[in-house]
Amino acid sequence: MQTSSLLVSADCWKGNARLAGFERDLNLKGNDYNSVLSSFYIGYIIFELPSTLANKYVGPGWYIPGMALAFGAMTIATGFCTNKANISAIRFLLGIFEAGMLPGIAYYLSRWYRRNELVFRLSLYIVMAPLAGAFGGLLASAILKLDHLGSLRSWRMIFVIEGIATCGLALIAFFTLTDRPETARWLSPQEKNIAIARLKSERAGTTEVLDSFNRKKILRGMLNPVTLTTALLFGLGNITSQGLAFFTPTIVSALYPQQSVVSQQLRTVPPYIVGAFFTLVLPYLSWKTGRFLVFYLAALPITILGYIMFLAVEDQNVRYGATFLIASSAFCFGALSNALISANVISDTSRSAAIGLNSMAGNIGGLVSTWSYLPSDKPNYPIGNGLNLAAAAARLVIAAILLMWTKVDNRRRADRDVDAAVGSLTLKEVQDLDWQNPAFRWRP
Repeated sequence: MQTSSLLVSADCWKGNARLAGFERDLNLKGNDYNSVLSSFYIGYIIFELPSTLANKYVGPGWYIPGMALAFGAMTIATGFCTNKANISAIRFLLGIFEAGMLPGIAYYLSRWYRRNELVFRLSLYIVMAPLAGAFGGLLASAILKLDHLGSLRSWRMIFVIEGIATCGLALIAFFTLTDRPETARWLSPQEKNIAIARLKSERAGTTEVLDSFNRKKILRGMLNPVTLTTALLFGLGNITSQGLAFFTPTIVSALYPQQSVVSQQLRTVPPYIVGAFFTLVLPYLSWKTGRFLVFYLAALPITILGYIMFLAVEDQNVRYGATFLIASSAFCFGALSNALISANVISDTSRSAAIGLNSMAGNIGGLVSTWSYLPSDKPNYPIGNGLNLAAAAARLVIAAILLMWTKVDNRRRADRDVDAAVGSLTLKEVQDLDWQNPAFRWRP
């Protein structure tokens, strides 16, 4: 968890590095900065599903620390880049190594927690995104007060320090991250049995928590109606959340161009603090009530209002206030989306495939976000803000339709005779049904 939180911070700090001369030193012109950001997502998207499935095959206890160590090494290498070509290559490799982290963490936690418990535990990971944004601004301000670190100066110090910390925690994680309840040295045999029984109790038609790879179950997870719809929601949502990570420092500098770089860095901190608070509060309420989409729908109008303020008002202080509204609702969707998907599949294999597809769709949204705020659009960025407003409004409609559909389909399933539907099937055939098992109920 700690290691992966540092991975989250990488792109937040890239926005801070931009203020510290990143573009100037690498001789980036026009839309080159956006192009460099995009190279990260190309690697991310291509390797998202393979990396998630590899995580299941190898085991999270080794795979997650391994990816974190490689990511940390590439982050250190970022501090030594000299031009667009090598920074783009490093960003592509960063995307490959980070591809399995969010879905890997979500899948790993699903090995431990029941469906209603998972959302808040995921939020404890997702909250690192806004906290990394806040911490990145504070740390960048502190680092930039240093004259140099060896031969490194300005933004290069940010990446090297971050990369060293990530590598250090990754090495610790190799020895501390246990693969699953059965391998946890700190659990007694009785506690291991209880942990496994808790998970089995809510998985209809299954006798095992960790099943072997099964092509049919992989497809069941990916073609699940809730998976596909939630993946679309997550993709649209990541246009906002990833856009905040990349461009909040850019937006703040456009609002307060006369202030110093350090002052601009510090102004990026408060919105992220507010975002971190709501990233924990909404998933906590979701956990306690067992509902996901209700809180998703409750948060979206706040996002919409923030972008309306950006588009309708020119006062810099009002627009700065809008960043608080957007940050307060942008980051919680990561926890809610992955928990929603995990709650609506049965088998371990289906879950790993479903979460991987969701994250891949999310990073397609991240790729779009890298082109949402272009230099030609500043200082008010009407195109970027309009795009985010449209994405948030679309999510509101889609999420409402999904909520209504799950309720209607649950009523239809309740009318079916489960014994008659599965009575002639073998145990393996029943397990392969996954969400198509008539005993299964959607958890919206």
